Amino acid sequence: MGTAKKTRKFGAVKRMIGSRDTRLKKNQEKDIAKSKEASQSSQVVREIPQASSALFFQYNTALVPPYSVLIDVTRLTSSMTNFLSHTVQRKLPLLESMMDALYAKCSPVITSCTMAELEKLGPRYRIALQIAKDERWERLRCDHRGTYADDCIVDRVMKHKIYIVATNDRDLKRRIRKIPGVPILSVAKGKYVIERLPDAPD
Repeated sequence: MGTAKKTRKFGAVKRMIGSRDTRLKKNQEKDIAKSKEASQSSQVVREIPQASSALFFQYNTALVPPYSVLIDVTRLTSSMTNFLSHTVQRKLPLLESMMDALYAKCSPVITSCTMAELEKLGPRYRIALQIAKDERWERLRCDHRGTYADDCIVDRVMKHKIYIVATNDRDLKRRIRKIPGVPILSVAKGKYVIERLPDAPD
């Protein structure tokens, strides 16, 4: 006769609960904490930025003559986008051309960042610098650090919607188009062209 196989009896084996078992108290507490976090994250916090009181839908009621025109003089490495240099190249008088485009009195405004950037461009832009230093134009002193004119102009336009921005810079135009109620003045086809100004002549 053969020998009988010895098998372990299940009752004799000591069973242990795994460390990740949900019956353990610490794991139950973790599950409760996770469910609380999930419920908090699922609640969407809706925050709408404060709209300017000057805006009636996309129409800016604060834009009235005499217009304040913020002049930008940035220059990209690949192509020249300097508003004042375009004005000089096409032999356009700054103030008269603005008044012809807007059919109203204008006051060009130049920030200290813009002046610093124009001075950095060197002797090639000396005529544009001479035009910018004209005492007839209004000066705005910047109280922030650095001299990056694009950020300065965008920040100022978002805070105070009383400006028209004069620029030929594509990137700056793209940024300003996202801000409702801010018109853009640029040089094109030998004259100044206004964009997004209600009641502007074609």
